[in-house]
Amino acid sequence: MLTLPQSLKAWPSQNFVNTFKREVAELNHQHLPLQRGLSLSSYVSNDKISAVINRTEEEQSCIRVYTSIFYTGIIAGCSCSDDPTPQDTQNEHCNLCFTINRHTAETAVELIND
Repeated sequence: MLTLPQSLKAWPSQNFVNTFKREVAELNHQHLPLQRGLSLSSYVSNDKISAVINRTEEEQSCIRVYTSIFYTGIIAGCSCSDDPTPQDTQNEHCNLCFTINRHTAETAVELIND
């Protein structure tokens, strides 16, 4: 289960934005639905990601953080032995909603399709 304990601890201080962005940037990409958010490439690269907070909503049991995530995807060739196409990367972007439980810091992440 994904948790964001530092972000929860920083809520609602002025440090929340920087804490959240740092914690998200350190996450393993496999914990996020980035693969489903690809639009220009085939696979999510292992390069760093960055988050921009679009808005937040506070509820009694959770904090919802609506974000734009910027990352890179890999455009792969056909993997044939004589394929001259080098592996290339493409900038990608998707919108995610992080729902942080206010008691446990457990966090659900969902892709927002616009």
